[in-house]
Amino acid sequence: MDLTQGITPASDGIEGKAWNVVGHTYTPKLLSDNAFIWHAVVPADTFVPPHIHPMQDEWIIMLDGHLEVEFGDEVHKAGPGDTIRMPRGVPHGIFNRSGATATCVFGVAPSRKLFDLFIALDGVTDPAELVRLSALHEVDFLPPPDAG
Repeated sequence: MDLTQGITPASDGIEGKAWNVVGHTYTPKLLSDNAFIWHAVVPADTFVPPHIHPMQDEWIIMLDGHLEVEFGDEVHKAGPGDTIRMPRGVPHGIFNRSGATATCVFGVAPSRKLFDLFIALDGVTDPAELVRLSALHEVDFLPPPDAG
């Protein structure tokens, strides 16, 4: 993807793309070798299960609403204007337990295979398939706490 100057309107994604990933709407805004950035609409009572990006740093900039991020046993709450930082290799889960929709901007650096993963995950509802496809694209989901 070419990083040329210009503005991508709020309603547009790269090449007109938008995905339904784990119940969220992800609209890609920038893709280069160095970074991948997308706008996310996170409905109430949805979440991204705990996972690890072993090859990428990830961050979230909150625009509206509230999210909780779990780092191991620690829960951190974030609201409008907050930045959440998740260095590579740090297990984290992202939860909207607020009862209202949250919007934010996600980014990862370097971009690696995440753009292709979102194409593959668009509309996937089977948890086992989500885990399998994610592992192929350098994202590792952690087993649920009761999986012993």
